[in-house]
Amino acid sequence: MKQKVKKTWREKLLDKKDLPKVVKITGKMAGKWGTKEGDTVVIPAPIEVDEIMRKVPKGKIITINEIRNILARRHNATIGCPITTGIFAWITAYASEERKSQGEIDITPWWRTLRGDGELNKKYPGGVENQKRLLEAEGYKIEKRGKKWLVVNAQTLIKDWI
Repeated sequence: MKQKVKKTWREKLLDKKDLPKVVKITGKMAGKWGTKEGDTVVIPAPIEVDEIMRKVPKGKIITINEIRNILARRHNATIGCPITTGIFAWITAYASEERKSQGEIDITPWWRTLRGDGELNKKYPGGVENQKRLLEAEGYKIEKRGKKWLVVNAQTLIKDWI
């Protein structure tokens, strides 16, 4: 029996899976994410999410929701898929760390991408602690509110460049 070889993070990032595609929202999906029957959702290719995350300049940030909005506009869809966009941001982060471990310098600054509410992402490489360390090293101020770690003035840092 042939053993299945596990894909690298970079291979996962470059695997288009017949994406992107825009599909109509029907049935149980209608009503989710503020949509209605007949609206459309874009399911992006993983590399599209990476391309957006790669453009975030030092001193600025982006949220998954902003990435979804960019994707929706790019594909003339009502919304960008919240699930796949989040998964592809996660793949981007691990692919970037994989490239860094191989000595590459020009990696996607994944740590500048936050969850939809401006929260640091515990699913990124090294968890919240690593993302916090990388952001603080670039001069961002991070504060804890309840159980969440957030970038101070996150909305201001987004609006300035998008």
